[in-house]
Amino acid sequence: MQEERRLKAQKALDKQAAYGEPVDFDRFHDESKEHPYLDNLRELPEEKQKAMLLAGVDVTEKERSGTFIQEDHSVIHTSVLDDGVEVLSITEALEKYDWLEDYYWRAVAVDADRYTARTELRGRNGYFVRALPGVKAVYPVQACLYIGQEGLLQSVHNIIIAEEGSELHLITGCTTGHDVGSGMHIGVSEIFVKKNAKLSFTMVHSWAEEVVVRPRTTTIVDEGGVFLSNYICMRPVQDIQMYPTTYLTGKNGLARYHSILVGQPHSRLDVGSRVVLQGEGSRAEIIARSLTKGGTIINRGHLVGEVAGVKGHLECRGLMLSKGGLIYAVPELEARVDGVDLSHEAAVGKIAEEEIEYLMARGFTEEEATATIVRGFLNVKIMGLPADLEEEVQRAIEQSEQSYL
Repeated sequence: MQEERRLKAQKALDKQAAYGEPVDFDRFHDESKEHPYLDNLRELPEEKQKAMLLAGVDVTEKERSGTFIQEDHSVIHTSVLDDGVEVLSITEALEKYDWLEDYYWRAVAVDADRYTARTELRGRNGYFVRALPGVKAVYPVQACLYIGQEGLLQSVHNIIIAEEGSELHLITGCTTGHDVGSGMHIGVSEIFVKKNAKLSFTMVHSWAEEVVVRPRTTTIVDEGGVFLSNYICMRPVQDIQMYPTTYLTGKNGLARYHSILVGQPHSRLDVGSRVVLQGEGSRAEIIARSLTKGGTIINRGHLVGEVAGVKGHLECRGLMLSKGGLIYAVPELEARVDGVDLSHEAAVGKIAEEEIEYLMARGFTEEEATATIVRGFLNVKIMGLPADLEEEVQRAIEQSEQSYL
């Protein structure tokens, strides 16, 4: 099976390379030194701890069910602090569980594009997180994918499983070291939400200005399952392209995608979400808040209704803070049978002068008034996170605001 996968991946890589893809892998290197394993994350240098905190990862592990940290290609820390939760590197998990092969490249096709293909051929590590049947994790699991070496290409493969009747919260923080200016990250993530399980998946990106990012994520939700996806990117990055997809295969499944995007000058964010509603009574919601300070944001959303009676709503709102920026909203609704209820709304504009004047009349400076409106627009409460997750994400936003808002 492995040899067959690798042959498919190599064919995909060779075929797509002929079309002159815009990202040249040769710009980066994938060799790095091995980093030592740490039992205590407080042994990390202070600058690394700060970088991880900006991505929502707390090295104290306070109020955490588990932790996974990968620096470059090395897994430097894993821990489990809550019964019924498993946290391993994907390499260890595949060695431990024969059955995991049935999930490996099941949700994402190995030859979907050159990025998935390269992850199969050259990827190293990534995380495996699992909540056992009926287990409701009290605190979130946190995972950090960290690039500490200049110009590194980091490719990882992650698998997340919320078993039947379980409840799991996962914070994934992706970031770079303070002295790293460029690099590339490819992250393949396959997510499985079993019958009547609930998974809250929050991803915070905090990259450097010349980093190229290519996540490839697919989620499969069974009957009565709930999948909540939250994505935040507020710091400078060269180029992000991602379009995570959820298949609601079972009856009464639910998927919600919420995203907060800030396009810094010279950044390009091509970000979207797709939900395919296949199960009777399934529902979906996609909400995006985009703000540009000079960067380009392409905000995509796609709802596909395949059975009668399903419901979905797509909402995209954009705020322009710079004349040099661009926000391009691409909403798509696709009904494949009668009786599908899908809707969308989109709005892009600048801050109304009367709103600024109103706050200035009450003692705010123009700068303070603008910042207040921006924070309200990017309000993390729209994500509907549990209180503990909301506090962690809000802390990461506030850290980012100190430098960039």
